[in-house]
Amino acid sequence: MTSWTDTHVLVTGGSSGLGLAAACLAAERGADVTLIARDLARLADARARVRESRASDSQRVIVRAADVGDCDALVGAIASAEAELGGVDTLLACAGYCTPGRFVEMPVTAFQEHVNVNLLGVIHATRAAVPGMLERGRGHVALVSSMGGLVGVYGYSAYSAAKFGVTGFAEVLRCELRPHGIGVTLLVPPNIDTPGYAREIAVEPVETKAINGIARTRSPEEIARLFIRGVERGHFLVLPGLSNKLLYRLEGLWPELFFGVFDRTVARAREGVAEHAG
Repeated sequence: MTSWTDTHVLVTGGSSGLGLAAACLAAERGADVTLIARDLARLADARARVRESRASDSQRVIVRAADVGDCDALVGAIASAEAELGGVDTLLACAGYCTPGRFVEMPVTAFQEHVNVNLLGVIHATRAAVPGMLERGRGHVALVSSMGGLVGVYGYSAYSAAKFGVTGFAEVLRCELRPHGIGVTLLVPPNIDTPGYAREIAVEPVETKAINGIARTRSPEEIARLFIRGVERGHFLVLPGLSNKLLYRLEGLWPELFFGVFDRTVARAREGVAEHAG
């Protein structure tokens, strides 16, 4: 994209973490911004932060409360935002969460909830925003997957199932929307230091913790800068971090070695638990 000025950027998951950081950067570049999340009080605080980031006092920042997993509520919120700020020029679909756990210990409802928020929430937002982009012949859809959406990680059976879906969805969108002048960007971040991640690590299995220790945790602001830059440059895949790039390519080129690294990490973690128990 050439300019953010006088464009409408809509951010799901915009009340905190990556979504809020990305919204602030869009406002710095001159965009009008809509923030969507569930909690109105947190949205009010986020709106104040985004307003402080604006390049001009004339820029508008609005909020809409909706659960991305509730299709009707989300579509209604996006329609309301478009009625006020005009059609969505850039969608930043950042809403998501992870509750890790071993597959045999997780209830079926956990899988349903992860898919509903992390995958269907992205699809609902995209379905609401893209028709207008097609009519105008321009726009950008920027989706957030995860390293857990490229490689399967111990403890992420529900999360990875949903995020792999986001990755595949983004690849299809790229093919289908490119002929219409609409860009697609897929962010595949490592662990990000957010309130959601703090809740995640409090319950993750020791094996998951050991694997997560392979790559360092990044700040929302750092990842948001890479995300926004990827959108500006029209990149499809934004994959931060050398270790994550290596893991991604290692699985494709040499899967035996890739799985060997993960298996050894899991084995060491389990040995540590056994020694501590003994």
